Amino acid sequence: MNHIKILLSGLLMISASTVFGQGAKNIRINEVMTNNTASIQDEFGNREAWIELENTSFTTYNVRGMYFTTDRSVLNPDMSVPERIKRMSVIPNGDPRTQIGGRQHLVFFCNSAPAQGKLHLSLKVPMSEPLWIGFYNGNATELIDSVSIPALAADQSFARQNATSWAVKSPENVTPGIENFIKTDETKDAYLKREDPHGFGITLLAMGIVFFCLFLLFVFFWVFGLVMRHLDMAKKVVNTQPIKPITKTVEVTHDLAHATGNILQDGLKTKGKDKEVYIAVIAMALKQYQDDVHDVESGIITIKSKNTDWTDEGSQMTHFSTPVIPTQHNAPCIPTGPELK
Repeated sequence: MNHIKILLSGLLMISASTVFGQGAKNIRINEVMTNNTASIQDEFGNREAWIELENTSFTTYNVRGMYFTTDRSVLNPDMSVPERIKRMSVIPNGDPRTQIGGRQHLVFFCNSAPAQGKLHLSLKVPMSEPLWIGFYNGNATELIDSVSIPALAADQSFARQNATSWAVKSPENVTPGIENFIKTDETKDAYLKREDPHGFGITLLAMGIVFFCLFLLFVFFWVFGLVMRHLDMAKKVVNTQPIKPITKTVEVTHDLAHATGNILQDGLKTKGKDKEVYIAVIAMALKQYQDDVHDVESGIITIKSKNTDWTDEGSQMTHFSTPVIPTQHNAPCIPTGPELK
């Protein structure tokens, strides 16, 4: 499994590096007009020379920070990057239109100023003269695409036919912002042959689909393995967890039985009067006294007299004196005290 992961990771890294490396290469110069008198206008109604870029891939690529130039001296490999940048016109940042979608086009106006808009370039394009245009990557060193343009009449354009050939288009056939040559009767095979004569595009597309499917399979089986491992762990927990509650219940029952036995033994010794009950009653009484919840008394003491004969000396001394002869009943006299002698 580890070997498969390493292999898939390596293939994905290779394919990703290939895709990123080919991203800038998929942007190319598609159509150029040097003398614009009746073609498209900018936001201010001006007609300027323009350059059209095309994204030949099916993914979005941002061309901000890339460079145009009409100065062939930048082809000198010994020229420093700062000196090369001085001879170039950069595509400004800050405009979402510089993100060219797959198979989409973007038009830039030349002989203008970036202050007029993000799609306006200071690139100098002479009218009706032969011209060379180079398109460089953001490092100002890598040449992405270039084209040598012949002298064009007013409103003519120089447009790409395929990967290697160009043609001059008449004013009525100029197509800024769309495909250069649209043929309604063209088959898909002919279109692919015209757009990708060497088959590099279809090869990369096929390889990308294969690697993407392999990546999806890897993710699926990886997630499936995680789920199965969690299921196995859950089964083990279910099989072992009930023992713990049963054991705990037995322990609690044993403790309760032991405590109950102790209480019963203490109760027998104290004849049912548990010490803890006394303590609880005393504590409750103290708590009530502290909370001032005892009975409210009037403070008046009422005494009712009752004769208890406890102060009668005569009756108290009968036990040691002459016996008392009953007067109501004719009962025999029973001698008591010293008379028994």
